[in-house]
Amino acid sequence: MNADSPIRLVVVDDHRLFRSGVKSELTDLTDHMVIVGEGSDVESAVRVITQECPDVVLLDVHLPGGNGRGGADVIMACRQVHTATGLPIRFLALSVSDAAEDVLAVIRAGARGYVTKTISPTDLVTAIRRVADGDAVFSPRLAGFVLDAFGATAGEIAEVDEELDRLSAREREVMRLIARGYQYKEAAKELFISVKTVETHVSNVLRKLQLSNRHELTAWAMHRHLL
Repeated sequence: MNADSPIRLVVVDDHRLFRSGVKSELTDLTDHMVIVGEGSDVESAVRVITQECPDVVLLDVHLPGGNGRGGADVIMACRQVHTATGLPIRFLALSVSDAAEDVLAVIRAGARGYVTKTISPTDLVTAIRRVADGDAVFSPRLAGFVLDAFGATAGEIAEVDEELDRLSAREREVMRLIARGYQYKEAAKELFISVKTVETHVSNVLRKLQLSNRHELTAWAMHRHLL
């Protein structure tokens, strides 16, 4: 992301007044963010995110539609269809809920952070900027949930992030499918790409992670709780 370019942001929440409030606060605090779209449920969120390919998606975890997992459904759906562009989209959960199950659901789906709606406007701006830069951001109490659930120290999380950052968004998608046991043909069908393209991505993933085969890849992903 170009440091001089404004952060392109999509806001997803099922309460229109809340979305309006967030947009107003961000507009008042900084001119380095631009709201390019918004959604009120899983379907509208996926539509606008895949159309706009924003830098950051700010989303609630409880949304109408999908399979009942709200924000996690949005993240999983977008990761399946938007990455034909090759551009990374980072998700930051902003929710009234601080329940461990909600936090872990969206983090497992692929969110880069989770903050509660008690966050101050200035801290929210900082959180969005950090997520746009590739950092992981959590409200202090919520960070403990993540560390406990994933059995990692802060140093281990940083190491995982560094390794994942070597991969493109598409390579990460292919990596997760192959590590879950998908055959190349199945992964190609899931991602709407050719088998040859899957093979190329797998080769690149193995090279970047310095692994020898898909069995080592599965072990690598399982150890980091990426499946």
